[in-house]
Amino acid sequence: MRRLAALYPDAVIAGILNRQGRTTAYGHRFEAGRVASLRRHWDIPCFEPRMTHAEGELLTIKKAAAVLGVAPSTLHRLLNAGIIPGEQLTPGAPWRIRLDEEVMARFNNDAGESFIPMREAMKALGVSRQTVLQRVKRGELDAVHVMRGKQKGLRIKAIARQPELFDRTS
Repeated sequence: MRRLAALYPDAVIAGILNRQGRTTAYGHRFEAGRVASLRRHWDIPCFEPRMTHAEGELLTIKKAAAVLGVAPSTLHRLLNAGIIPGEQLTPGAPWRIRLDEEVMARFNNDAGESFIPMREAMKALGVSRQTVLQRVKRGELDAVHVMRGKQKGLRIKAIARQPELFDRTS
């Protein structure tokens, strides 16, 4: 409760506790008032939102999407793929993204000629889309999310085809 109260208002904490299947001592679902009562009883300070958004601050998916100019579903997809890092305080809590220079650099209007679309990267490497995403996640390949007119999506740093394990050389 102390960790959650530092980041979320009482209503959000109640939702998190309910999603986790937790109940009050009397078996009731949590509500904002019950969370507030628990906070007061245990002298836990209430959440106070910050007015400034310093670089590197943890933002909700919705706020981070607005700053980056993408849809929240895009951020969820990139989080699930492991392309961008995110933090979740406890299971059921909202995801938060720390917008630092590295994350901001992954969202670009023009990736340059060294970055190619996903389909071309798959052909160049001779691997599936999932394998390309896994290599990006492990840091073996660089990727940026491009938003240029109707062209939106990941661009992968162009590299030469890598020799496969079973390729025969004569």
